[in-house]
Amino acid sequence: MVSIKERIHKSKEPLGGYLCLIPSPVVTQALAAAGADWLVVDQEHGSISIENVHAMIAATAGTACSPWVRVAKRDEAFVKPALDAGAEGIMFPLIRTAEDAAECVALTKYPPNGRRGWGPFIAHSRWDVELLDYLPKRGHETVCGLLIETRAAVDNIEDICRVEGVDYMIIATFDLSTELGVSGKFDAPILLDAVKHAENEILKAGIALGAAALTREQTQSNLSRGHRILVYGFDVMMLKAHVRQAAGWSQS
Repeated sequence: MVSIKERIHKSKEPLGGYLCLIPSPVVTQALAAAGADWLVVDQEHGSISIENVHAMIAATAGTACSPWVRVAKRDEAFVKPALDAGAEGIMFPLIRTAEDAAECVALTKYPPNGRRGWGPFIAHSRWDVELLDYLPKRGHETVCGLLIETRAAVDNIEDICRVEGVDYMIIATFDLSTELGVSGKFDAPILLDAVKHAENEILKAGIALGAAALTREQTQSNLSRGHRILVYGFDVMMLKAHVRQAAGWSQS
């Protein structure tokens, strides 16, 4: 099976996925089996323990879906347990500088290219390799993704894009709009200008670009601008939206 890292770097196909805030392997298994290219177990904003992380990652086995974890912060104490639970990628929030980005890369790579500690005692089973085969067969497949969601990241985007080892960047407009003082106003000129600048620099650097793609129209707009990492939704919000929609079905 072709790894998600290879799909990101060697193909031009769009790769769609979902953020999972519900601490449930049943939810992740359903989304993975339905055809998601990737899923993010969200430890930044979801109430998800490391036990849940392991169970949710394990639930993607037998599918083509890549399990990623959004860590609460850029710290070995969060990154190492997620990777050793079998995560194929880490999504890092609140990047501000090139130094931040370089640290993210280092946390996802084994020495001599990084400083990830060795201990895939659980991860090797998820990827169906022997313990001592995990590093040579799977160690280089870990995906490092950055969320561009701060004013500083936009200001420093050219330098951030020069950091080697970053696989994709997602422009996260919820946080970015909040930091720019226009929270939730996604058509605000200051936000649109920041997004355009970041998009241009990320694409110019040849890094896979992504953002929220919550509707067909938004998805097509993103694709037309060169996006390939499509964030189709959040599990808890999708559930609420369906319940609200269904509540109107019985109305005359």
